[in-house]
Amino acid sequence: TKMKLPGQEEFDISSTCENVATGEPESGPGSGLSPDGPSDTDSRELGVPKDPVLFIQLNELMGWPQALEWRETGRWVLFEEKLEVGAGRWSAPHVPTLALPSLQKLRSLLAEGLVLLDCPARSLLELVEQVTRVELLSPELRGQLQALLLQRPQHLIWTTRTRPCCWSARPREASHDEEAPMKEQHQNPLRHKLPPGAEAAAVLAGELGSLTQPLGVFVRLQDPVVLGPLTEVPLPSRFFCLLLGPPTLGRGYHEMGRAVAVLLSDRQFQWSVRRASNLHDLLAALDAFLEEVTVLPPGRWDPTARIPPPKCLPSQHKRLASQLREFKGSSARRRAPAEDRHSHRPHPPSPELRRTGRLFGGFVQDVRRKASWYPSDFLDALHPQCFSAVLYIYLATVTNAITFGGLLGEATNGAQGVLESFLGTAVAGAAFCLMAGQPLTILSSTGPVLVFERLLFSFSRDYSLDYLPFRLWVGIWVAIFCLALVATEASVLVRYFTRFTEEGFCALISLIFIYDAVGKMLSLTRAYPIQRPGSPTYGCFCQFPDPQGNESQWTRTKPKDRDDILSVMRKMLSDFSSVLAILLGCGLDAFLGLATPKLMVPREFKPTLPGRGWLVSPFGANPWWLSVAAALPALLLSILIFMDQQITAVILNRAKYRLQKGAGFHLDLFCVAVLMLLTSALGLPWYVSATVISLAHMDSLRRESRACAPGEPPSFLGIREQRLTGLVVFILTGISIFLAPVLKFIPMPVLYGIFLYMGVAAISSIQFTKRVQLLLMPAKYQPDLLLLQHVPLNRIHLFTGIQLACLGLLWIIKSTPAAIIFPLMLLGLVGVRTAMEWVFSPQELLWLDELMPEKERNISEKGLEPEYSFSGSDSEDSELMYQPKSPEINISVN
Repeated sequence: TKMKLPGQEEFDISSTCENVATGEPESGPGSGLSPDGPSDTDSRELGVPKDPVLFIQLNELMGWPQALEWRETGRWVLFEEKLEVGAGRWSAPHVPTLALPSLQKLRSLLAEGLVLLDCPARSLLELVEQVTRVELLSPELRGQLQALLLQRPQHLIWTTRTRPCCWSARPREASHDEEAPMKEQHQNPLRHKLPPGAEAAAVLAGELGSLTQPLGVFVRLQDPVVLGPLTEVPLPSRFFCLLLGPPTLGRGYHEMGRAVAVLLSDRQFQWSVRRASNLHDLLAALDAFLEEVTVLPPGRWDPTARIPPPKCLPSQHKRLASQLREFKGSSARRRAPAEDRHSHRPHPPSPELRRTGRLFGGFVQDVRRKASWYPSDFLDALHPQCFSAVLYIYLATVTNAITFGGLLGEATNGAQGVLESFLGTAVAGAAFCLMAGQPLTILSSTGPVLVFERLLFSFSRDYSLDYLPFRLWVGIWVAIFCLALVATEASVLVRYFTRFTEEGFCALISLIFIYDAVGKMLSLTRAYPIQRPGSPTYGCFCQFPDPQGNESQWTRTKPKDRDDILSVMRKMLSDFSSVLAILLGCGLDAFLGLATPKLMVPREFKPTLPGRGWLVSPFGANPWWLSVAAALPALLLSILIFMDQQITAVILNRAKYRLQKGAGFHLDLFCVAVLMLLTSALGLPWYVSATVISLAHMDSLRRESRACAPGEPPSFLGIREQRLTGLVVFILTGISIFLAPVLKFIPMPVLYGIFLYMGVAAISSIQFTKRVQLLLMPAKYQPDLLLLQHVPLNRIHLFTGIQLACLGLLWIIKSTPAAIIFPLMLLGLVGVRTAMEWVFSPQELLWLDELMPEKERNISEKGLEPEYSFSGSDSEDSELMYQPKSPEINISVN
């Protein structure tokens, strides 16, 4: 009978990462071994002292009865690694499994053996003398055992040599020099994967023929001490365990040694053992571990199979909470249950979304909050990763400016064009990055705003109105309305933008990106048709430079130098992957001499419309009353600007991104209003936050941990919050007007590919897309999502169907003359979501979406009612109750 160990269950990545990693916004950065890992974060939240990371090594006694020697056969940090002797390497990290008899025998051996807590030994020699003071050992046997324990074990360490280094056993007592760590220990690459302050635990197990009874010793050192070459990494050791006995059938002592190592690798058992005061506490910790193991029945699985590490480690919140009650005493026993009951309830609104009750109160608070971070907004950008982000977002911004500039030129019959798009993007974007509350936001022309521009121009043309002056007054009124929204703190209404609204809007924007990119590329097939082989028009030939073909030359380097070079190369490829793909596309186009359309950049700095200056006349040929009538379309555009700007701001400022400098909803809307006035006066396009490009910008600035244990993926630490990358991007966009000789070599298909990549990456990672896939998937092939465990499938399909209907209606309205009411339809998504509370129960909405603010207050005041409570079973993870509050748009560019 095998067991899966507590805290290491394997979860489906599509469900667990979605519902755990992002569903706990209060969790600190990182996971696993990083300084801010989940266990450590839970410990901080619960007030439990933080313990060092523990490296455990199993040394097994081999060679009986000829030549006895210690050999390292396993090691643990989070997961187990076994030594594959035949291959001379370590196995892939995997979740350890144990047999129940090994744990039962271990418990019996420890109960009858020697347990030393807070042992004062300061060296390996002193420790050996302490552990051999056992009554059952004769003086001769004690001396033999001391000599055996002082032998240097064999380790498998990859060093700068071409082969792994193995140390030979020398059966003599260690001198002071022999107890010092060896050179190979300091060169061990594993040392750099462990965080500062890590400690070690040595487990020695095996069979010794001279013993007549089993010998079990468990030692916790009072102060951690480096025990010479006992472990492969020169870390101070905190625990030492010795398990020896007469030869038996099977590998009983090996399995007991693995059991001790697995116990010590469990954070909760380790927490208890560090604070144990006697044997009873040690056995109680072992019994608590046994109560949480999961038994796998024999004959239903392959015991030799290795379970890979889970993609997302489950939270240890509940296990830590019980230890906290033990640690803090009776006062904690009264408080902890209440804290546990309320720990997963809807969280109160962030400070940025609380009303002050004063005119411009929220705006003033945003300015004060962001002013203290302003110097660091530039200093934090001094990192090579920011350079990669600049290149990537610059090309995406230039692509967007050219695409929407061309579309705007067609929609306005040349009243605005690519030059205005470049200039407006540079001026508005740079000003926003300098003044905004969330400078990671990228301003750009968007599809919904372009639709409104097209409708406004058509209205002006049909009624013989001067377009740019009419547009100026629309922009003035929009700025006035937006300033009124800032003054009245209307941005707090974004709390009503739930997942339902955000997913509908994000899916629409992503589809616009995909539709435009595919449409542009398909249009190239007519202007630049693909020639079949043998066509006399043009073609390309790929020839070998030599009749014998190609020859690859490889240079052999030292393993350590090669590993360092490959590590640097992998990091460079990761940071600059998108940029390198773009450069590769440009290089292939130039090398093959393909006839593809190239990037068209204006060569002269003057307005596209002949005869007009940079400042727009207030009236032109229009009557004076039109300046008042412009308030009506401006009202609709204000709704569109508010929805477009604030939905993007809500998504970017979600707690899952672990932003430290806070948001600025009111300040951002104020900046958009001022820029709306400026761009209208200059006849430039209107700009608002671009959802997909802004998310790509944030994802290109992701920070991840470097020190990772074997089997542990790099943990997400947050975003590099700064203003410089966006500012440089928009400055380069403005300079691009004068870089036509260089930019003219960039093929347009490469830029369309950026659009397509961002659109597909965005829409494919939204939870809405996963639920759409469930519509087309037979039940037996559906993944084991937590969502499916708590909501009936037909209810999920009904919710998804309503979202699909709303998305289809938005697309139809956007593409027809009725697009003038498009802003009202976006606002209508909130109304549809409110009406859905009559169709779906609160429990279903908790899983499918999230509750409205009023419902959250009711739950906070009254608690979860029994009919939709999630605490019915101890086996259920209550921390998985709430879904993340934003679409899972993760555009991987690193």
